[in-house]
Amino acid sequence: MNNFKLESILNTLLSPHLIRDYCPNGLQIEGRGEVQKIVTGVTACQALIDQAIELKADALLVHHGFFWKNEPPEIRGMKYRRIKALIEHGINLYAYHLPLDVHQELGNNAQLADLLGIKYLGGMEPGNAHPVAVYGELATPLTGEQLAARIETALHRKPLHIGEGGPAEIKTVGWCTGGGQDFIDLAVSMGCDAYITGEVSERTVHTAREQGIHFYSAGHHATERYGVEALGEWLADEHHLDVTFIDIDNPV
Repeated sequence: MNNFKLESILNTLLSPHLIRDYCPNGLQIEGRGEVQKIVTGVTACQALIDQAIELKADALLVHHGFFWKNEPPEIRGMKYRRIKALIEHGINLYAYHLPLDVHQELGNNAQLADLLGIKYLGGMEPGNAHPVAVYGELATPLTGEQLAARIETALHRKPLHIGEGGPAEIKTVGWCTGGGQDFIDLAVSMGCDAYITGEVSERTVHTAREQGIHFYSAGHHATERYGVEALGEWLADEHHLDVTFIDIDNPV
């Protein structure tokens, strides 16, 4: 498949033009013109690039790519080495950030909900047609400890659980994969019993305790492994491309 045609297919599916983001979405580094072998992963780190080179991939498809807002524009050091490796080996780099978080079937939020058995009910951000913070409900109420155990089983990572002030049973859950800890106040305003995200700030602990909600920090990487993997599987099924997902370990 032509590399620009692949970008067009991904853009049609994920609609990045509708979403304000902190980075460019789509083809970030142009490589060889024809794409058949794709490696997918969470972040375009050197370890993932090296794996793509070893597998002789034509493209790397990630959630966290390059060229973030407010980062230094110079291409030097670590950024230079990553980009140099991609260009030298003709590897296209495709990256989709918020568009992949919010896609209602393949997105990180949707995939996390499926893993944890949460029924999606809607977005938590007033006026945002493509919310990154969402809420839903469990089919059967769980205690705080039971939900923590379910998260650990599903994500293979023990979450940080702040639950001293939370209700005895959890039915309604708000969530946002990745670095969404500051949406906890929206979850409180929606009457959620619990809020799940990837990261935690010092202030988040006090917010959870004082506002009576269970809070779970389940890992930025751990909560965002599944969207890009699902996207790769979709490409393989719908467009018959050779796709390999590689999970580079990250404890954060």
